[in-house]
Amino acid sequence: MTHDDDTPRDGRKALRSQAWFGRQDKMGFYYRSFLKNSGQPHDRFEGRPVIGICNTWSELNPCNQHFRALAEHVRWGVLDAGGYPLEFPVSSLGEVTMRPTAMLFRNLAAMDVEEAIRAHPLDGVVLLMGCDKTTPALLMGAASADLPTIGVSGGPQLRGVYRGQLIGSGTNIISMSEQLRAGEVTLRDFHEAEAGMNRSAGSCMTMGTASTMASMVEALGVSLPENAAIPAADARRSLLARLSGRRIVEMVNEDLTLSKILTRPAFENAIRTLAAIGGSTNAVVHLLAIAGRIGIDLTLDDFDRLGRDVHCLVDLMPSGRFLMEDFYYAGGLPVVLRELSDRGLLHKDAPTVNGRPIGENVQSAACYNREVITPFEAPFKAEAGIAILTGNLAPNGAVIKPSAASPELMNHTGRAVVFESVEAMHHAVNDEDLDIDASCVMVLKHCGPKGYPGMAEVGNMPIPQKLLRQGVRDMVRISDARMSGTAYGTVVLHVAPEATAGGPLAFVQNGDLITLDVAARSLHLHVDEAELARRRDAWVPPVPHAERGYAKLYIDHVLQADRGADLDFLVGRTGSPVPRDNH
Repeated sequence: MTHDDDTPRDGRKALRSQAWFGRQDKMGFYYRSFLKNSGQPHDRFEGRPVIGICNTWSELNPCNQHFRALAEHVRWGVLDAGGYPLEFPVSSLGEVTMRPTAMLFRNLAAMDVEEAIRAHPLDGVVLLMGCDKTTPALLMGAASADLPTIGVSGGPQLRGVYRGQLIGSGTNIISMSEQLRAGEVTLRDFHEAEAGMNRSAGSCMTMGTASTMASMVEALGVSLPENAAIPAADARRSLLARLSGRRIVEMVNEDLTLSKILTRPAFENAIRTLAAIGGSTNAVVHLLAIAGRIGIDLTLDDFDRLGRDVHCLVDLMPSGRFLMEDFYYAGGLPVVLRELSDRGLLHKDAPTVNGRPIGENVQSAACYNREVITPFEAPFKAEAGIAILTGNLAPNGAVIKPSAASPELMNHTGRAVVFESVEAMHHAVNDEDLDIDASCVMVLKHCGPKGYPGMAEVGNMPIPQKLLRQGVRDMVRISDARMSGTAYGTVVLHVAPEATAGGPLAFVQNGDLITLDVAARSLHLHVDEAELARRRDAWVPPVPHAERGYAKLYIDHVLQADRGADLDFLVGRTGSPVPRDNH
């Protein structure tokens, strides 16, 4: 049985892979013969959907260390359904090991994914993603290629435990490092907590960026239900992988491409879900980038408009007490989606990869622990979704996560203490002579997309040591950087335009007064326009960090945070046409 690109297959769209494998000529011999060296029977090439398993396994990425086994479960599912699975690697971005920041390479990995899909004989793709940047990178690349696509997240680690208490990756790293700096715990205590925090395969078990983005995948409809929260060590994660392998074959037969899933209603569902779970601020920049790839006009205003009145329903670290394992046992993301659906805050008709609308998927979701997932009428934190700030300090917007902030600092005016770089900040923050008190506003510059480069997670600046000894645990902090999704505090992030691009943040000086007013969505620098103009005229742009290679390409072409920090020439969807013949 052979088919060319235009021949229908039992009334279905012709398989893209048949442009390679359906040929009875020199190149057909070439394509089939080399794959037969692994013992493939000839009928694998006779009209079976070819499914790519896009794997981000790497020993340099401990969050994804179990992906070899996960890929095998996907493979069995594809074979169950009559497909032909072919696994391929792409860049794996390990947040805990990469310098200067994994975010610098998110767009590079997205290019890797897009071009790998386009260049190979694939009819559909299963994306294996876990650690923070692997999820948006794979979704961005797949969105630009636009084949039938399903996502499988790696799942969170088991709960961290230290001396009988729950501890969460990232969140307690931050809190215990502050305690160590304040002399409240010993180095031995610190090392003991390390051993009990990350005790299984999987990504951060807090509602950090990895778990947030896994939740976004499910809310967008790109995964099967329950993808977000099943622990990596739970057999049900393997089952979900196998079922996803089966389902992608059906999606190819239905021609259910990613662009049919990633609609504007899907993104609006994701934004409201982000608010309801108290999710990471990083999701804002990632969702903007994914939307840009698929051709959806998403803006920062959408996050504030759609998320403003949504309550935070999930009592998870860093905003609360529990961890992702508890979230799964309580019913997981389907319960949150049902709470939104029942109150008219979910587009129920948005399609999902299982072929059913999202409202139907969650209509029977039951909650088994109302401490972990609260009802909408009695929320964990009211109206605590992502807030978008504007003002003369952030003309194009900035982001704050109210659920992780101190209520008493949500309306605050303070004297700016300015750090021109992250190195300057680290050098000065423990200086006993630093002129700072608890009422001050810490300001960090030149850590945005171009400035770092890569917009590193340095926005949650450490509290000065002399203030820690006084019992201070939070201050208003403002930067053009990001912060870890596991972090907490009254931290204003993603200020746009960034300082390195000549945004107003570049002109802030020590002693300037700054007002943060979250209720008014305002971030205001108390410096008149004439003085700002004088400072702007005297400003000298910093020397670029790179003169060659990918880093230079990134600096030259990266968009600002309010546009998703993608590369300008990658925005948009081109699909997966069969590449030019090479015979």
